[in-house]
Amino acid sequence: MKFFGKQKDEKKVLFVCIENTGRSQMAEGFFRKYSPKGWVSVSAGTRPVPEINPLAVQAMKEIGIDITRQEPKKLSEELIRTSSLKISMGCMDQTECPAVFLGNSQDWGIEDPKDEPLEKVREIRDRIEAKVKELVTNLESN
Repeated sequence: MKFFGKQKDEKKVLFVCIENTGRSQMAEGFFRKYSPKGWVSVSAGTRPVPEINPLAVQAMKEIGIDITRQEPKKLSEELIRTSSLKISMGCMDQTECPAVFLGNSQDWGIEDPKDEPLEKVREIRDRIEAKVKELVTNLESN
């Protein structure tokens, strides 16, 4: 993973959701694919679960991105502090909303694919890809 082999001058984008099992994992995978030079991605959750949503893994594999090596991670003060850009995937559960902990962050408002059928997970995946591409374009133009 790029995150662990991080170069001194690399900037990090942090994608956060509650369980770190679907949206943020897909965003991390897309950003790794499209990332501009000098940027790395990581994802985390306020209440991570043991494994990534299998339908998220399947939906990503369908378009050639393997996220099976990614693991759910707990959002930590260090991750927040060392990230140049922080993105909350959406706050469906206000009591554990990641944006509360992130401070200066963007909220993409993307619905959670948890318990959704594969077709809905694909729609969410495609929305995340569009948002990541838009983010990369903005980073490259700055």
